[in-house]
Amino acid sequence: MGENKRKRGRKPKNAKPEAQDFPPPTTATATSVAMVMDDVFSVSNVELMDPASTSKHHQNRRGRPKKLSKHVENPDKFPQLSPTRRGSRGVEKGEFTASVDVFPPAVVAERAQPEWPGIARVVPAMDAVVKVFCVHTEPNFSLPWQRKRQYSSSSSGFVIGGRRVLTNAHSVEHYTQVKLKKRGSDTKYLATVLAIGTECDIAMLTVDDDEFWVGVSPVEFGELPALQDAVTVVGYPIGGDTISVTSGVVSRIEILSYVHGSTELLGLQIDAAINSGNSGGPAFNDKGNCVGIAFQSLKHEDAENIGYVIPTPVILHFIQDYEKNGAYTGFPILGLEWQKMENPDLRKAMGMKQDQKGVRIRRIDPTGPESKVLKPADIILSFDGVDIANDGTVPFRHGERIGFSYLVSQKYTGDSATIKVLRNSETLSFTYQLSSYRRLIPAHSEGKAPSYYIIAGFVFSTVSVPYLRSEYGKDYEYEAPVKLLDKLLHSMPQSPDEQLVVVSQVLVADINIGYEDIVNTQVLAFNGKPVKNLKSLANMVESCDDEFLKFDLEYQQIVVLRTSTAKAATLDILATHCIPSAMSNDLKA
Repeated sequence: MGENKRKRGRKPKNAKPEAQDFPPPTTATATSVAMVMDDVFSVSNVELMDPASTSKHHQNRRGRPKKLSKHVENPDKFPQLSPTRRGSRGVEKGEFTASVDVFPPAVVAERAQPEWPGIARVVPAMDAVVKVFCVHTEPNFSLPWQRKRQYSSSSSGFVIGGRRVLTNAHSVEHYTQVKLKKRGSDTKYLATVLAIGTECDIAMLTVDDDEFWVGVSPVEFGELPALQDAVTVVGYPIGGDTISVTSGVVSRIEILSYVHGSTELLGLQIDAAINSGNSGGPAFNDKGNCVGIAFQSLKHEDAENIGYVIPTPVILHFIQDYEKNGAYTGFPILGLEWQKMENPDLRKAMGMKQDQKGVRIRRIDPTGPESKVLKPADIILSFDGVDIANDGTVPFRHGERIGFSYLVSQKYTGDSATIKVLRNSETLSFTYQLSSYRRLIPAHSEGKAPSYYIIAGFVFSTVSVPYLRSEYGKDYEYEAPVKLLDKLLHSMPQSPDEQLVVVSQVLVADINIGYEDIVNTQVLAFNGKPVKNLKSLANMVESCDDEFLKFDLEYQQIVVLRTSTAKAATLDILATHCIPSAMSNDLKA
């Protein structure tokens, strides 16, 4: 009796493991139902991180009556559930949480749902919501010749026309296998990924099995909602295996930071609870039409119930882009940086008249089409006939204004645009084709394996945001070398194929004695020739017949190796570290 006696008082809180970037799978006890991990986005770091949190189901407090499950739903109205309270993370900056449940492989299991007789017919739109199961295998950017241990996640999705399913891009990032399960079904169907939109955080799937599509009606898209319009988010968040519904209103409409793709597009802010696992779930209006896709939420000690939804204009842009081109081509963007013209003295000095408004061009991407028609210090007055204010905004519906980048994002890659500028007190108009913007340090790998080249133990690689996160963790903006951070924030590529090549590490061997401490240092030149990208460096080294290999690095540092000895030692170093090849497959082509 003494062993079975239950102590009074509060139950101990579950300990939350320390946040880490893409955590490896951990073991779980036999009594654990699930170990759930949240994908946390950091607004300032523009990155995707994975703090782990645990949750237990089916626990009842002493003295409280057990609530009965409701199996009959009202077909005229979605049930309203109170938003789950989210505690503070104890951070100084706001964090976005990507709502996707991550499960270690040890606890992933088939969980069948019982069939309940006598259930009333549910709303068709809710039957279109599916649960997405994905197995991820992420590249190891620090050791680019191998991959990390696979892990599993679950999120939400919904059926649209044409036998297709939409979900979030981060829900199927680095996917190895994707499966879908319909509401009330005990069968998981293998899915095929048709397109992944990194910038807009949307992915399109399909299922070849005809049985999956039986009895499923696709959702209908509605118009962009107004402020205070009611929205209902449907999905499969943490806390159970059945569908969940949360309700709220639209509290803000503006250009948001899409953290997964490090872009800024139109977004909706709502006060309905969006938790881990809601990613990819639809948001319905009061007419039952889909007005958005849940994709991230704000985690901050001073904020509660702030969720974000991808609106229908962005969703339809993604769908039409795929239907038009047969693949996802991306959102166009102006390859330039601009300055506000709110100061009256600045406007007068730039030759602007009293009735003229616009923004000043600071820098232009030399690889973009804008560089052929625009110049620094030009004043952009209008875009496609829409006047731009001194703060960079344009009219947006009644009583609202929005950043003029919204006008650019409404177009497709390759579309023509007309831009009016003021240059030397003269008004000029140019028409050119829009294109997607390419960064010197990419914000995303887009599912590609990292490139590498090894010679004499020197591992050469290219810098990207996933690479910096792998090397320096979630706080890479504070931990990474200043030179790399400066190029991340301010540098523009000088040619379409330019890459930032660095010595990632040195695999210690007799031939590279004295060079062991070189790490993440940029390579500027090889034997006096500038290094534009990793492939050009590999070609120059492989074809070198000189007596020495000389690498010019950042901070006026040089590396000199004897050519014959370096190439001969490479094979032994590869065998010692179990590396299959001295270069990645993309460099061999």
